[in-house]
Amino acid sequence: MYLKPVEIRWNDLDANRHLGNTAYISFMSHTRMAFFHDLGFTLEYLNANDIGPVVFYEHVYYLKEVLPGNPVQVSLEINGLSADGMFFEFYHNMYDHQGRQAAHSQLTGGWINLTTRKLTCPTPEMNKKFKAIEKGEGFRVLTQNDTRPVRIPRKDLP
Repeated sequence: MYLKPVEIRWNDLDANRHLGNTAYISFMSHTRMAFFHDLGFTLEYLNANDIGPVVFYEHVYYLKEVLPGNPVQVSLEINGLSADGMFFEFYHNMYDHQGRQAAHSQLTGGWINLTTRKLTCPTPEMNKKFKAIEKGEGFRVLTQNDTRPVRIPRKDLP
């Protein structure tokens, strides 16, 4: 499990003086990017390979109030990968300074080519590293159908 400590800032709080919902999403995104960076997939690497991560679906379960004054830790576990590495599923957990779980997030995403804006497979180096990482409990091989757990029909304005 990958763990990232995060300090709570004043602007992360909401009107109730606890961690606001957008901060949870931001902390989890920060953890993902740190995870990619630590694997060697820095912003420079991603730019050089014209690839970037994209989120399809993210659901956060709020379990315990997080108050300012102490840092939190955010985990990342790989819970699913497609055979070609194009799609991924990550689980995030947020823990307070005493190690108590405060939130859980399930996220599905994939990789896009930054020029064509179309889904693409990760580089062979990325795919190899992702496949070698220890997987979370309940890990599964994903298909494209797994990337949209809820089908919402798109309705454009007239």
